[in-house]
Amino acid sequence: MSKPRLLILSFSHFENDARVLKQLRLFSEDYEVITCGYGGTPEGIREHYQVPDEAGYWLYPRVPIMLRQYSRAYWGNPAVSAALELLRGVDFDIVLANDIDSVGLALRLRPRLGVHADLHEYSPRQKEELRRWRWFFAPFVRWMCKKFVTRADSVTTVGEGIAREYRDRFGIAAETVTNASPYQDLEPTEVGSEIRLVHSGIAARERQLEILIEAATSTTAPVGLDLFLMPVDRAYLAELEALAAASGGRVRVRPPVPNAELVRTLNGYDVGLHVLPPTSFNNAWALPNKFFDYVQARLGLIIGPSPEMQRILEREGFGAVSADFGVAGLTAELERLTPELVRSWKRASTGAARRLSADVQVQGWKRPIDALAARDGGGA
Repeated sequence: MSKPRLLILSFSHFENDARVLKQLRLFSEDYEVITCGYGGTPEGIREHYQVPDEAGYWLYPRVPIMLRQYSRAYWGNPAVSAALELLRGVDFDIVLANDIDSVGLALRLRPRLGVHADLHEYSPRQKEELRRWRWFFAPFVRWMCKKFVTRADSVTTVGEGIAREYRDRFGIAAETVTNASPYQDLEPTEVGSEIRLVHSGIAARERQLEILIEAATSTTAPVGLDLFLMPVDRAYLAELEALAAASGGRVRVRPPVPNAELVRTLNGYDVGLHVLPPTSFNNAWALPNKFFDYVQARLGLIIGPSPEMQRILEREGFGAVSADFGVAGLTAELERLTPELVRSWKRASTGAARRLSADVQVQGWKRPIDALAARDGGGA
């Protein structure tokens, strides 16, 4: 019996999209996986439809959006129209559509058994800090939710708060698949006299990473902080490097580590820091990869009072939540650090690593995709 043909559709470069790569690994054994997106053919995939890089998925035509001619705007998107032309006449059993921009296209392809939508954020408030975006683009995104996402056979998203917002605003019943990291068989490293703090991520001004540097510099606790940063905003990165240089050797800004090496690199530290000010709805409800990377690295964590992260951290007991998102709150938590406390956090991370791993979380994709396959009288 032939395997069901599953199209994984994503307007991203697959090799840089950790969430989509997990989908490829999950379904490659039981399904004939076909991919459509930017970049070359992903490893292990035999049938790939490459969207040209110049066909940016964000390049929606302005005039139709301003005139609220939303159907014209959607089908005039260069990525959508390029992918539609590439996939014309190709048959699929199931389409897994990643993010809101691909859902309408997935429905147009009319896969034989159905469409599953995986929403990577709360799209209607993606750039709500920009007035022009709120005025013109947000209504278009809400239209896509009502027009397309409500017609998907099943939906997943990245966290409970975002799932609740989709349900309350649009009646979309989305299950949760977190951005968990794959399980790593590691042991926690010993805590020395200097507690080794770490943060990994992007150098983006809205992340306000100076909070971490200022807290690590001002605390009387014996700590050192390394930041592994991707240079998204080079001017901001230079500012952070200047702050680190003035820290008296306590803080170092280091180049980013390849994703395949990241968790093992983090394993050499003691406590991962992530204090993300709630400057937008998606930041307020963030549950990012790095949270789970720190757990797989067997670290303790100190976070700001972000509800999704706080809920898991307090349940599992592998760290502390600062009173606020500022320097004072983080500094107060650093002052409490002792080797004994950090060792207890690292033990708790070790105990939680398996159940918080991608190996467990990805079942939230497998169940609905298998349910669609079962419409054929047996499933994958």
